Amino acid sequence: MIREAAGSRFDANGVLAASLLLLAASMTVAVSLGAVNLGPTRVLDGLFDRGDSVARQIVWQLRVPRVLVAAFVGANLSVAGLLLQGVTRNPLAGPHILGLSAGAGFASITVVVVAPGTPIELVAPAAFVGAIAAALVVYGLAWRGGISPVRFALSGVATAALFTAMSTAVLANSDLFTQRVLSFLAGGLFARDWDDAYQIMPYTAALGAVAFVVAGALNVLALGDDVARGLGMQVERMRLLLVVLAAGLTGSAVAVSGMLAFVGLVVPHGARILVGSDHRRAAPVAAALGASLLVLADTLSRVVIAPAEIPVGIVTAVVGAPVFLLLIRTRT
Repeated sequence: MIREAAGSRFDANGVLAASLLLLAASMTVAVSLGAVNLGPTRVLDGLFDRGDSVARQIVWQLRVPRVLVAAFVGANLSVAGLLLQGVTRNPLAGPHILGLSAGAGFASITVVVVAPGTPIELVAPAAFVGAIAAALVVYGLAWRGGISPVRFALSGVATAALFTAMSTAVLANSDLFTQRVLSFLAGGLFARDWDDAYQIMPYTAALGAVAFVVAGALNVLALGDDVARGLGMQVERMRLLLVVLAAGLTGSAVAVSGMLAFVGLVVPHGARILVGSDHRRAAPVAAALGASLLVLADTLSRVVIAPAEIPVGIVTAVVGAPVFLLLIRTRT
């Protein structure tokens, strides 16, 4: 039997405000640190173009877009994880585990391999379609006159294995540069720029807003399908909508960051611990915490062996894997 966290420990508005302050602080640190560390004065010089052309180049062309991409990716994966955990009523669910990341990754890899000159603007829609395709496969495999959370989770694991194998097959028959492949599979934000930020931004804004609006439906679904139907909800239609939202958020993230693991699994638990199991309150907190987590993880990936860097997916895995094992031990 799955045990969920109960009531709120802290005031939800206060937690959200603190989470946003943490995000602002994380982004400030991220803009300051890197292969070339910038003090507060040089950061301000770069931000406001006060005569330091080097600082301006570093701040506006290298770090600000990358920090924004990290924040958007972290928020998207965290909200997607919250939706999936609510839909499946399984605290071990997440976009990576349920196959959505693998579907998005397969679509992105296929586009790049089959059409190497594909404009970057088309990668996110392809990943979006791939993630939705994976979600529909999972949904179809789990459907048997209704959706069982257990069947949904098991179908997700099988679908993830299927799309991962297909991605490997495509890569094995391509001439794609090995380092680029490894960075995508591990998850990384190296050399992300304004094009990547503009690519993911509309998905974060539009799908995130819809997710916040419909998050309350997860509270009703948590009461059980029969109760939800008794309250007038069209359960399967709502569940499908939530899964498609999670797929869209996941696909847009994978398109610019590769297949990052654990962010969508771990962060929703932190949000529920802080504000309780009301998904209307947990969703914006999860978005802010996920954005902060990935911004800090990416900063660490840039400075730990500077001037070189490691894929941020390694950092999230080092942090997320022990938490995942703890969840298995305490939540199931």
